Amino acid sequence: MSGVDVPQPGPSRITDFAGHPLVVAIAPNHPAHLVLTAVSLARAVGAQTLYVAHVDPQRYTLEEFPDGTVRHADIRPDVADDTWKDRARALEDEVGRTLEGSGQDWTFRYLAGRPDRALTHLARAVDAAAIVIGSRRGGAGARAREFLDGSIAANLVHHQHRPVLVVPTRVVDWKDQVWTR
Repeated sequence: MSGVDVPQPGPSRITDFAGHPLVVAIAPNHPAHLVLTAVSLARAVGAQTLYVAHVDPQRYTLEEFPDGTVRHADIRPDVADDTWKDRARALEDEVGRTLEGSGQDWTFRYLAGRPDRALTHLARAVDAAAIVIGSRRGGAGARAREFLDGSIAANLVHHQHRPVLVVPTRVVDWKDQVWTR
């Protein structure tokens, strides 16, 4: 332990939902209901703006800015790769199509590095009331990444004071399961 007192969640650290934004984390091909759930929550609690963020783990943060944006670079120092700009545009367009006609004020942020740290920085920078994130995707690759890196949602819950809403993105239908003793 470092011996440094870390501020803990408590009444003085609560960010009121009313008038404060929400952060919602997305990945490529995210289900539309993830963003729409965040919009529903924003409406219900009076959150004005939705910050939709994608964190690219293949890039690292060089500088963090007060508005939650970051300057970042590829983790491979010998590669000049600007394809992230195309990914950012595609994600922003996808969110725009999902939110078209919703009346929700939103903005997109392309972040870099560890997802939990990047999302915490953004939430702090914009004084967000909460973070909305999807549950992990299925498959062996997702399980292996979660084993090595830990759950993004769990890391968020344990390393910052804002509430985290985890939206199911893939579920098991238990009604067809055979239970044996």
